[in-house]
Amino acid sequence: MMKNGYSPRLSLTAAALCIAVAFPASAGVLNGTVKDNDGQAMEGVMVRVTDDIAGISETVYTDMDGNYVLATALKGVLKFRTRSPYFKDAKSTVEIAPDGVTTEDVVMFPMTDPVEISDSLPAAYHFGNLAFEDGPDKDFNRYQFQRDCLSCHQMGNPFTRQVRSAEYWVVTIERMHRMVGNFDAKLRDRRSVILAEGFDGKPITVRPEFPLDPALANAKVYEYMLDRAFVPHDAIIHPETGTIYTVDQALDHMAVTDPVTGQSFYVMQQDGRGMAYHKGFEAPAQEVVGEFSPGSRHGPHSLDLRPQDGKYYVTNTSSRSIGVFNPDTNEWEPSFVIPPETRAVYPHTIRVDQKGYPWFTLAGSEHVGRLDVDAGTFDIISLPDVEPGGISGGTQPYGIDINPIDDTMWYGRLFGDKIGRVDSETLEVTEFDSPIRGPRRMRFDQEGILWISGYSEGQLARVDVSDGGFEATVYDMPEFAPGYRPAPYALGVHPQTQDIWLNENMTDRIFRFIPSEERWIVYPVPLSGTYSRDMTFGDDGRVCLSNNPIPPPALEGGALQILCIDPAYQPEAIAPNLLTAK
Repeated sequence: MMKNGYSPRLSLTAAALCIAVAFPASAGVLNGTVKDNDGQAMEGVMVRVTDDIAGISETVYTDMDGNYVLATALKGVLKFRTRSPYFKDAKSTVEIAPDGVTTEDVVMFPMTDPVEISDSLPAAYHFGNLAFEDGPDKDFNRYQFQRDCLSCHQMGNPFTRQVRSAEYWVVTIERMHRMVGNFDAKLRDRRSVILAEGFDGKPITVRPEFPLDPALANAKVYEYMLDRAFVPHDAIIHPETGTIYTVDQALDHMAVTDPVTGQSFYVMQQDGRGMAYHKGFEAPAQEVVGEFSPGSRHGPHSLDLRPQDGKYYVTNTSSRSIGVFNPDTNEWEPSFVIPPETRAVYPHTIRVDQKGYPWFTLAGSEHVGRLDVDAGTFDIISLPDVEPGGISGGTQPYGIDINPIDDTMWYGRLFGDKIGRVDSETLEVTEFDSPIRGPRRMRFDQEGILWISGYSEGQLARVDVSDGGFEATVYDMPEFAPGYRPAPYALGVHPQTQDIWLNENMTDRIFRFIPSEERWIVYPVPLSGTYSRDMTFGDDGRVCLSNNPIPPPALEGGALQILCIDPAYQPEAIAPNLLTAK
């Protein structure tokens, strides 16, 4: 069941898709054992196979005895790789036959070269090695730097930690500071020196220790390549068909991905209408040029499904409009343009309430908005004056969600450290001090508890807002080296288990929090440089999100993707004729 009480009838197409995902027509099994060069079993190793033609990769994790079982519909000769921290990747090819079992045992060898070890570590540990200023009120202390510089991309991956002079950095820092409304040349120059001195090309010496949870042995990761993408932002799984819809902020299109075949086609916005194209589609030259030119006209960023008409409503950041995409026809319909006299800038995250009103934050101005779809009119609501934090020139209204209990809208101000509520009847605004610094995105669970990701210091807040209150409990996310705090971007509430999932964008890991146990599970993901966006959940229990570091070469391999985790992987369900028990 979706939030807002929408539980669509499962169509025959949807039923067929669900069966196909769980039980492919034919499936093979790859199994084996991974040991180190001393013969010791290795737990938590990522075992990954890739079909380059289909654009699909699948990954499982070894158990405490070093064993793995990967049941898959992929077949033929596939790329094979194992990966574990502080060990060299083992790479080869394997051939998987449908309805057959292939065994591939692996021996992995430890890294010994300090440069190799340093280069293998996620961006968080290179970024955390910078000489941050000390003191809670400093412009460039650890948490301010994190909120300022990691909000859109990583700092510290191979692409961004290249050795550059302070003079070289000035150009980049000036561009970044302008994005948060800061034009202070002295601050720009100071930050440029910090980056030039910190990213000096020398190997770092920190050695994070990454936890391994037994739950990894019952998880599987799916990756679907987006071959025509530049900034694939938020994604949503359709509740009836299981199709994944992803808006691309740079290329103005909707990516439509079939999780069974892994294939995607793309529908581009053009003056409120779109044109479909896909792999092998011969589009006119001028349309291909427009499609691949980063510097979008519309800039679609976030989307939500409106149950009342079955259409996706999309925040267009550049054209200051709410786009409409019809999944039944795979066409863009005319957008709703926000009146310019409202001075509302950069529609950001969008959620639809129970009455069918799309609500959205405006990250470039101190507003939130509501669209009346039937009337075609907007309510643009000014937010209370708040002093921005850090170097930002504004508070950046960011995350948003709808309380399923009373249909009120709640939002966060990333640089203002405030959480607000808007009464859906009176449009009255009430704000609270955020219990965590850098409130980024938020979601309600089915009981009306508000969960918020704290971007600045790697925290998760649970907020009880019942009876008009605001009672918060704060949980620190695990850190793998002292003082190197996570940077959680978005979060989602699993509709079946009510567990909280957070994507942390500096450690190549996804976090899961089990509220009833107050326990964390950490899932390593296959590609270094992973920077993912909003969470979406399928009826089969998978959690999916786009993976889109900016620019694309910052992601290992350079091909952007949809990433899905199945936390209840059952190989015997995929290959029932080959496996009766794991």
